[in-house]
Amino acid sequence: MSDFTLTKTAFRAGRWEGQATRADGEDAPGPAFTAWHLDRPIDGLELSPGKGPGIWNVAMHVPAEILADGIQTILIRDEDTGDAMERIVIAAGKPLDDDIRAEVDLLRAELDMMKRAFRRHCVETGAD
Repeated sequence: MSDFTLTKTAFRAGRWEGQATRADGEDAPGPAFTAWHLDRPIDGLELSPGKGPGIWNVAMHVPAEILADGIQTILIRDEDTGDAMERIVIAAGKPLDDDIRAEVDLLRAELDMMKRAFRRHCVETGAD
């Protein structure tokens, strides 16, 4: 288990930013984080000391070459433990339309099922 927690603080203009906090609050060695996409490391993850002991700023520009139709995921991993610390998910393009439509259809079907079950429950219990 990692000695750090990683929390996203911002994602704008293609730059992801977060803050890593060491669990014990000590200022001892910073995190050994790396970024991965499709099981390949991505260069450009920046680590710098934050405000206070045991706090580190983490940032990276999302590389343009990974952007494509569909859903792309960047994984930030603690190399000391192998733990996944954060996922940056980017969805774009035409395939996304199909994914969203399918998801909405599924949600509608589930809502209809819940409405029928609720109505049946009301009839069986005599609730108005």
